Amino acid sequence: MYGVVTRNEEEACWPDFDRGFYEVKDVSGRSAEPVPDTVSMVSCFGDNAAAEENPDLVPITPDGVRATRERTYFDWAYVCPTHDGYREGLLEIVADCAEVTPDVRLDDVGFPRPEYCYCDRCNERFESWVRARHDRGEGPHPAETTVEDRYEWRAERITEFVEAATDRIPGRSYLTLYPDPYDGHLYERAGLDIEALEAHVDEFVVPLYDTYYGTTYWLEAIAKGFQSRLETPFSVELYAVDVDIDNLIHALEVAEEYGESVLFGYDASNGRAALRRRDADERDGVEW
Repeated sequence: MYGVVTRNEEEACWPDFDRGFYEVKDVSGRSAEPVPDTVSMVSCFGDNAAAEENPDLVPITPDGVRATRERTYFDWAYVCPTHDGYREGLLEIVADCAEVTPDVRLDDVGFPRPEYCYCDRCNERFESWVRARHDRGEGPHPAETTVEDRYEWRAERITEFVEAATDRIPGRSYLTLYPDPYDGHLYERAGLDIEALEAHVDEFVVPLYDTYYGTTYWLEAIAKGFQSRLETPFSVELYAVDVDIDNLIHALEVAEEYGESVLFGYDASNGRAALRRRDADERDGVEW
């Protein structure tokens, strides 16, 4: 199967694609109404507008460094996943989408990086979690906790959110994964416990973005890594903006060997052109 990821309503319903993922909320903070017969996409904890409007929402490191798009590695600003008001707002958005589109994709789920978040709220809740676990005889004394305990607490918070969100999705639930299949990396980086999340997610989506796709050995290696890592089906999302059609077709041919489907990101015309060109090549006449 083939699909498109787009912010343009009409493209999400083009007949060339089996599935259209339409961004209802993106990382800029922009919002739109859900479109029937599509998959609604909701950027969860990536939100430039919310972070700029309310800096208290932004996760911080132990040294007070905020997770904004000005920081190295960040293309957008983040919101702390433990902020109750923002979290409830996200769940309302998911529920509103589900009334129009039974299928919903959760995007940008998790903490920004391993060193986040150490805001007062996260610190207080982590300490309460440690004490409660120690009182039950299930964990170390509060004075003896390590970063591994912090990772476990973070993962529980993310799994709780995903469970709450998918409970509001009557159809197929999708979750985007950062493209790192190595064991433990997503857990440490973002608080994503793959085994726990698989109980709540019908399909993962892995964006494998390049602006050129001149070589694809890396694409195959990462896609194969996820194939080995996941029990749940996953789709590969390719970047389609200004990518040479022949290179995009080559990437498509690699990705479809591993993914449940291949999605074209943010240039429906280029994605459609790749599919049509590939189809035409496969239907060439007999050579004599």
